[in-house]
Amino acid sequence: MTGVDAFLELLHGAGVTHLFGNPGTTELPLNAALARDRRVRYVLGLHECPVVAAADGYATAGGRLAVVNLHTSCGLGNAMGMLVNAKAAGSPLLVTAGQQDTRHLFEEPVLAGPLVDMARPLVKYAAEVGRVADLPNATRRAIQAALTPPTGPVFLSLPLDVQTALADGLDLSPPWSVDRHIRPARTPLQQAATLLANAANPVILAGSRVTESGGCRELVSLAETLGVPVFNEQNTSRGRFPIPTDHPLYAGPVPLWNPDIPTALAGFDVAFVVGMNLLRLYIRQEPLRPLPPGLKLIHLDNDPAEIGKNYPVEVGLLGDPKAGLAELVYEIDRRLTPDAAAAAGERGRAHAARLAAARDDFRAAVDAQLAGRPLAGSAVMGAVARVLPADAAVVEECPTTHGNVLERLGAVRDPAGYFGHRGWALGWGIGCAIGVKLAWPDRPVLAVLGDGSTAFGMQGLWTAAREGLPVVFVVANNRRYHILEVCGDRLGLSALAHGPGFTLGDPPIDFVGLSRALGVEAHSVERADELSDRVRAGLTGDRPVLLEVPVG
Repeated sequence: MTGVDAFLELLHGAGVTHLFGNPGTTELPLNAALARDRRVRYVLGLHECPVVAAADGYATAGGRLAVVNLHTSCGLGNAMGMLVNAKAAGSPLLVTAGQQDTRHLFEEPVLAGPLVDMARPLVKYAAEVGRVADLPNATRRAIQAALTPPTGPVFLSLPLDVQTALADGLDLSPPWSVDRHIRPARTPLQQAATLLANAANPVILAGSRVTESGGCRELVSLAETLGVPVFNEQNTSRGRFPIPTDHPLYAGPVPLWNPDIPTALAGFDVAFVVGMNLLRLYIRQEPLRPLPPGLKLIHLDNDPAEIGKNYPVEVGLLGDPKAGLAELVYEIDRRLTPDAAAAAGERGRAHAARLAAARDDFRAAVDAQLAGRPLAGSAVMGAVARVLPADAAVVEECPTTHGNVLERLGAVRDPAGYFGHRGWALGWGIGCAIGVKLAWPDRPVLAVLGDGSTAFGMQGLWTAAREGLPVVFVVANNRRYHILEVCGDRLGLSALAHGPGFTLGDPPIDFVGLSRALGVEAHSVERADELSDRVRAGLTGDRPVLLEVPVG
């Protein structure tokens, strides 16, 4: 047994079945071992961007460890943007890279580099394995760090001589299985329950870590018990929905821009914050502290760094969101008097009626745009929403086109089936959709992408074709980096519209031709009804397809 054989044995013991990679010389022992060991499926990508994004999607959808193998310093460098996303999302990735043989590192051989120093700012744990005897402990440490809340990516550098060294007699015991369901302390739970039960007009602000803890049902129970609306986290950090978007108390995201936040949260006296980053703002604007004055905060999270991070809290609850929510509902039920319970029910019905009316008005506005040419962004999303199956997984990387349309229409009924772009490093969506499909082979998968995002990660289409993954990729092509124009308006840069570096239409990018060159069927679609028909067909098909939609 060699070092790389021992490494694969440890991965097998940790339940790893897929390895995402783009190999080079320093990774050849691993690829040779994989030719002998068919327990792990190697998913090949043409570039590190879709490789790491695919591992991210696989880990997030499956709620499990994903393993990536990159080519020493150059491969790790190419992967940095996607590691930014993985860090922001808390994705449990074990990222590995081959290193040159330690016996000639001093001579500075080609492609050698300070891999640990490169990776460290973006991972929870980073180490270079200097001896084969240390490989089991290093691997177990890395895996356990990745899977322990707050979860996140980790990194191991594997020198060539460590990979090929004889490794007989090593302890290859699997990593400790991390139990994430740790309850918050009882006293602050009781304090939070009392504060919420006595609140005149409470509100819930919830984020991705609710879904990733499996706590959506418990959050729905809390919202219905208190009769309060549930706001999702802002688009800057929104990765998963905390409850079904067609639930009567789902209120959509906290507004992206500072001036809109006080209006959305006006009138609430207590905010229960759970599993989200409060707040992850985009551009510095007035008011600098956009939460309404006097709003009391209770924050439950499995990431202690997020509790009280930007805003002081009345009560902080450190623990698993699912376990904490269940305990909190129990404690509140004990405190609600019959009159208080009746008032909560009436409050909930009033919020639900207001939200339903807003949803109906929005649906009418979207429907009115479906006949336009070129289609508006909301019309593209509306055409998709009409045919979206209840069990569909949706990957979204179109920062300006999506307009929160799918959630505002209540089209995403499974909150775990939505994957939003959290780190905002472009090129993630195609790879993420590939990983989601590998994790959920029996569910239809749709990726809604911007043209800029697609251009960054286009190589991933080849992997979708190679693996035979029936994913539908919808590319909303507005021929520009529109998000930069939006931000320019917010910054008061009136001349930006005439500046260089924002338009992508001269020469136009032929996404249909590029897709076909990479082995994926592709069509240009201009009408909403045709888009709906092609999305419906693609989601029940047996091969990947790309649909380019010109957007006005």
